[in-house]
Amino acid sequence: MNTKKKTINFNFAKLDNVKVKNMIGNSGREIPNQFLITTNKGIYFQSYKSIIAFVPFGDGKTILGTDWAYSNTTSKYRNDFLGEEKAETQSKIKEGVYLVNPNW
Repeated sequence: MNTKKKTINFNFAKLDNVKVKNMIGNSGREIPNQFLITTNKGIYFQSYKSIIAFVPFGDGKTILGTDWAYSNTTSKYRNDFLGEEKAETQSKIKEGVYLVNPNW
């Protein structure tokens, strides 16, 4: 049995200016388990523990995680985040406008 612990090197300096907040619903209240993560590179949308989408600032392609259409709840808030419906998202994936990251 291998009891050796895995060491993870993490550069906290790269976390400067990261802001995490809940999405806000139409009522003005925070939506539980739906997060917007703002970095110096762009904005991530996270639903529960899954990264659903990343929209970069400036040039670059929007990247979706493999759980981008996981549930009705995820889809509702993904649609809000991207400003489009599922069919348009699917079309953009097919056309190569959006990428899907298999590691998310």
